[in-house]
Amino acid sequence: MGNAKLKWTPEEEETFKAGVAKHGTGHWKDILTDPEFAPRLANRSNVQLKDKWRNMCTKDPILNEIILAAVSTPKAQNVASSSLIPVDDAVDDPSESPQDVRNAPTYNTMIFEAISSIKDHNGSNSGAIKGFIEKNYKVPQNFRKILSSKLRRLVLQGKLDKVQDCYKIKDAAMDTKTPTLKQREVRPSPLQNSPSIISEETVEDAARIAALKIAEAQNKSLVAAEAVEECERISEMAEDANSVVLLFEELFEQCPMGETFLLA
Repeated sequence: MGNAKLKWTPEEEETFKAGVAKHGTGHWKDILTDPEFAPRLANRSNVQLKDKWRNMCTKDPILNEIILAAVSTPKAQNVASSSLIPVDDAVDDPSESPQDVRNAPTYNTMIFEAISSIKDHNGSNSGAIKGFIEKNYKVPQNFRKILSSKLRRLVLQGKLDKVQDCYKIKDAAMDTKTPTLKQREVRPSPLQNSPSIISEETVEDAARIAALKIAEAQNKSLVAAEAVEECERISEMAEDANSVVLLFEELFEQCPMGETFLLA
């Protein structure tokens, strides 16, 4: 068991992130027993890792998505262990061989391929896109959540049009054709400009959640105050009733047997 009061060091945090990228969330014991991470996490326990991950995701909501994307392919696992970058950026490394790139297509490439293959003039909904990708690629269990995030990014970047829950590739994107894996080796990733957009959206979501939490706390505080007032009122009534009982007991003791006693 670790020391609950021991502050996390930057080295421990980076090691922990690499462990999550390799083993996934929830596999805290595997991370602690992995020879690659065990020496730097020797003072930590399963509970501490779980709590630390929750706190890290609260401070940086996109962290969990980045890690999940990083562990989606074997090649990306190795990249994420050292640099903790999403799979969309990991495959842009020109040092990787073409065979490695072909084995690790990006989610954007899968989405464009799905929409192009479905060929529905009204656009493709997320369910159809998900079905095509799952049929042709191995994806993680939480792929639906990742897909929704990717589709939202592509819409914000102007690469997809969303019409009545269906997605179409924009004409500009069609002119440049669906980005191939070989092109991505020498072309900068279009996701490099997306963090600012994601950050603004994340801030807005966090503000809404915070406002709801504050409202809930205020409501609970009001209910608690009313309960305290009611408790005090009942206590006063109980005291008054007890005083009346004591008065009648005294009068009963003072009354002669068989006589009537009148109260003013």
